[in-house]
Amino acid sequence: MKNPLLLAILLFFAAGGARAQAGSTAQAAAEKEIFAAMNAATEQWNKGDLDAYMSLYDPSATMMLSSGRVGLDSIRGMYVKYYFPGGHPKQELAYDTYQLTLLGKDYALLTGRFILRANDKYPERKGTFSLTMVRRKDGWKILHDHSG
Repeated sequence: MKNPLLLAILLFFAAGGARAQAGSTAQAAAEKEIFAAMNAATEQWNKGDLDAYMSLYDPSATMMLSSGRVGLDSIRGMYVKYYFPGGHPKQELAYDTYQLTLLGKDYALLTGRFILRANDKYPERKGTFSLTMVRRKDGWKILHDHSG
């Protein structure tokens, strides 16, 4: 090609397309992994295994409560007190309307909706959440939880 400007323009757009392809591949991979982790945790909740559900949280995780930001022990204590009386969940849990935004190679923002299904004792309860996720060696974990 004799026109160096045209060659530079073509290379610029080719490189941009490659970056976009890599970004969409990373997005798709993160979505697959994070959505699977969330769904697996939901299954553990519904089986009554709070410890397995809590393994979705990073050891340094925090949650925003009405009283302020709390750590993992308080998160677990809140689940036990309000959602697992007697060691069993009061209601089945489901998530939907996931939307994921990558915040870099190892961080993501996951938003969506939680549903605590109605049963003979409790009405259905729905709310939204935003989770800051971090990729660790053992998979994606919740770094910060803001649910309401």
